Amino acid sequence: MEHIDKMLAALYVFSLAAFLGYQTISKVPQLLHTPLMAFTNAISGISLVASLVIAGHKDYDTTAHILGAVAVASATINVVGGFVITDRMLKMFKKKEAPK
Repeated sequence: MEHIDKMLAALYVFSLAAFLGYQTISKVPQLLHTPLMAFTNAISGISLVASLVIAGHKDYDTTAHILGAVAVASATINVVGGFVITDRMLKMFKKKEAPK
């Protein structure tokens, strides 16, 4: 029974974090999008490290390992996509070289 309580508490925290994250991101003006992307990339990097720890810990059960692997994949996609988008946005602000 204690295992179910811990899982429900973790699900509650995850749901609350997802809701608050969505509400926060949806209200950001476009001018602040690039600095926010850099900040969220850093947070995704932290969550990637945490999910690697959970996925590789030997004392957790199979469900935790599976969810940890899904978290690793999701965080990796988020980090890589965030850096690609940020790089593309920063290239828009570089001065173009004059043709020779």
